[in-house]
Amino acid sequence: MVARPKLLVTRRIFPEVLERLEAHFEVASNQDDEEWSAEALRARVSDCEALFVVASDRVDAALLGAAPKLRIVSTGSVGYNHIDLAACSARGVVVGNTPDVLTEATADMAWTLLMAAARRVSESERWLRDGQWKRWAFDQFLGADLFRSTLGIIGMGRIGSAVARRARGFEMTVLYSNRSRAANEAELGAQFVPRDELLARADHVVLVLPYSQATHHTIGERELALMKPTATLVNIARGGIVDDAALARALEEGRIAAAGLDVYENEPALNPALLDAPGIVLTPHIGSATRSSRVGMAMLAADNLIAFAEGRPLPAPVRVG
Repeated sequence: MVARPKLLVTRRIFPEVLERLEAHFEVASNQDDEEWSAEALRARVSDCEALFVVASDRVDAALLGAAPKLRIVSTGSVGYNHIDLAACSARGVVVGNTPDVLTEATADMAWTLLMAAARRVSESERWLRDGQWKRWAFDQFLGADLFRSTLGIIGMGRIGSAVARRARGFEMTVLYSNRSRAANEAELGAQFVPRDELLARADHVVLVLPYSQATHHTIGERELALMKPTATLVNIARGGIVDDAALARALEEGRIAAAGLDVYENEPALNPALLDAPGIVLTPHIGSATRSSRVGMAMLAADNLIAFAEGRPLPAPVRVG
């Protein structure tokens, strides 16, 4: 009998996904679901041919050096900035990710944060729960309109396009900024504009671009200064795209009105200034957190691993060369 390749799964996954993997691999999985240190991960992967990671796991040259048998890394995420693709390429390690399956859920989350922030939902709920609601008033918790306002989307890929499609119901003017013109801009009714123009014109800005060194602090002091004082900023992309400290200052000083964040620099650690900033809605990286999306992500990550084990092309490969 041919020995099955060894697979390390760094987080607890759904039973049906684990069962599929166990039919093809000798699986060791993190059933406690505690985040392992880099040292602990290197020790556990040392004799493995395959690795199933999540976005908080760093796959770098040090890990690859500790795992001489490793041949494939499959991440249960669309983003792969936690994986050193150059180091993987140099060692002949294949990489897979999970595009598409979380598009609609994440676009829904963008709208959840946008509406909650623009209409001051979290702020007013805390005020109500604190027992401060004593009377109704015309000027109580006045928020921003979404209907027939201007939406700016930075990053018009799959998720950005899904965000734009939802804007039709609000009869919004949709602006977008991207590395290149989107082939579907006419279908979406979206207008391509330079980023600075988008920031100056938009009533609401949604960030949906991948993280890299080139996109680090895409929104910082200068960009926040371009936005309207009545504007809302939403980040469902990746932490590090927004300078969180600069955003907290802009909110505190009233230079923008509201923000909704699902991702953060150095998460799960938060810049404490965000917790005290007015007009902000904070969620713990749950953009894709519906059962269908999360199971779909885990299944696609498993499909990548199984395809490799069977000598087939990965259904969702990341270009590593």
